[in-house]
Amino acid sequence: MKLLRTIALDPSDTFVFDVPADPGDWAVSGAFRFCDRDPAELSGKDRSAFRSGFLGVKSWGWSTLAQIVHATEDDRRALVELLAKQLVERFGAPDLAAARLAAEEEVEFAQSLCTHPISALIAVHRSASEGEVRESFRRLQLREGQGHGKAFSFMQEVEDDTEPDGNFNLANTSGEPSRR
Repeated sequence: MKLLRTIALDPSDTFVFDVPADPGDWAVSGAFRFCDRDPAELSGKDRSAFRSGFLGVKSWGWSTLAQIVHATEDDRRALVELLAKQLVERFGAPDLAAARLAAEEEVEFAQSLCTHPISALIAVHRSASEGEVRESFRRLQLREGQGHGKAFSFMQEVEDDTEPDGNFNLANTSGEPSRR
């Protein structure tokens, strides 16, 4: 059996979403989080979550990517239970029985996205048109022999505590002082 887990290849989700999902969190599409909102009125980080977020079930946060992973029947049952509890506590489902039915459907849908090999990364794109939300999913293909790496790298800038040379001429890039 396969399910989805959130994955963070870099810290970008912390900038893109109000609440980023914890890496390794069980994931579902999460489009239901927008069922009572008009997508045309979303802006900023809410719009980003609508357009490209997978919902981390435990953290109730968003992830740009989900990874297909091995799962057991116990994992699936625990995921359904966790999502059902979240639907009651965070989303106002009337009771656990009703929430469990909705959670079961959501997890079943997440499983249907796991047709690719284990470790494949999945991205989502959502749009709204004529009152209907459309989701499209795509697998991100790595080159052969390439592992999941960082999407971006960050480097620390070391401040230079020396005073700038007042004779520096930008037109002269040889590094020698300019002559006046």
